[in-house]
Amino acid sequence: MINRIQAPTLKEIEKINFVYPTIKKLGSDAELVWMKEVADETVRIELHFNAGTIHSENKVASITNGLLLSGTSKKNSIQIQEEINELGVFTDFETNQESSVVAIYCLRENATDAVRLLCEAIRDCQFPEDEIQDLIRERKQQYLISSEKVSFLARREFQQKMYSNSERYSRQLTINEFDEITREQIVSFYSEYYLKGLRKIVVVGNLNEEQINILIDETSSWCNTKNTDFEGNFKNKTGHFHIEKEGAVQTAIRIGMPLFNKSNKEFIDFQILQTILGDYFGSRLMSNIREDKGYTYGIGSAILESYLAGSFIIATEVGSEFVNDTLNEIKKEIERLSNEIIPEDELNLVRNYLLGQLLKSADGPNSLMDLYLGVDMHGLNLDYYNDVIYRINTISSEELKKLAKKYLKWNNLSIITAGKK
Repeated sequence: MINRIQAPTLKEIEKINFVYPTIKKLGSDAELVWMKEVADETVRIELHFNAGTIHSENKVASITNGLLLSGTSKKNSIQIQEEINELGVFTDFETNQESSVVAIYCLRENATDAVRLLCEAIRDCQFPEDEIQDLIRERKQQYLISSEKVSFLARREFQQKMYSNSERYSRQLTINEFDEITREQIVSFYSEYYLKGLRKIVVVGNLNEEQINILIDETSSWCNTKNTDFEGNFKNKTGHFHIEKEGAVQTAIRIGMPLFNKSNKEFIDFQILQTILGDYFGSRLMSNIREDKGYTYGIGSAILESYLAGSFIIATEVGSEFVNDTLNEIKKEIERLSNEIIPEDELNLVRNYLLGQLLKSADGPNSLMDLYLGVDMHGLNLDYYNDVIYRINTISSEELKKLAKKYLKWNNLSIITAGKK
């Protein structure tokens, strides 16, 4: 019997024995990734297409993704949605710079019917003009609402400055472009990047081989036939850039620089460093700018990744009267990392936090799949995370100081503020 009075023995985390997904090649540049060790009846299926916004000059990529259930030659959008609801299926559509994802979540007993329904809707999508115009009006209204937010203005300007040498990655939508979108553009994008752009199928669920083969048969003709043309050698415009928004009570701040992704050997070390700076609630930025100064409700840092690159970003919103003070405090915290040794008790706190977060992110088949996808895009496998554990346990304060001195230079950062003059 378990002794409820005595606390369990604490053990150091040295390694995680990961369960690997099954991989099925679908073509020269497409595969199915299947995590079958699922104890419950739920199923997650994702279709990843080479259909990101870098492939279109306006909002066509996002609009196309939003219209994939707009109607076929036999069913309108209402009928498709009713069938989806009857099967108890939840759908999710997402578009980013480099790819788009169509996802369904359902019970195992309805998975095959859900797959056939989804694939029929995509394969025979007719893009009715009234559905197109309804979605464009909706997205245009969302754009107008977002344009009043300083966070939106700062994010747009930040993207332009971060990818200043890439027209495709820095491109920003204007309000007039909504009125320039045509059905012909949408159909052309759909034909090229959906019907010929499937790069990955993700399955998390205890399906049988017959169900998987049906999914493969339904989608095999969509496999990607194009060479990927992602970019990675980005250069940012450094300095402070302000976007004026009259009447704004708060000012949004975005600070960052181009960086590397997990394929770089220094990524793990920099992840530890930026966690200390701003990537957990007890971080230096939170302790200083929120807890001590009271300039903001929240501030944080992060590393964002793309296929061939990455970026480091600090983000917050503060009262307009505190902008200069906030920037000065951020600069001070960055320079402290380059000039001072991190106390061992603080480093140990961050070690425990990062190890706990990693264990949490490896709990369950869906989380394991997310971990796998996070490294697979860079040609790595799940053993990468055991390298993470090793570096968390062994990295020294002196190594982190050298890393900060190498990368965290204030004059190399793009600093964006959006708010009152």
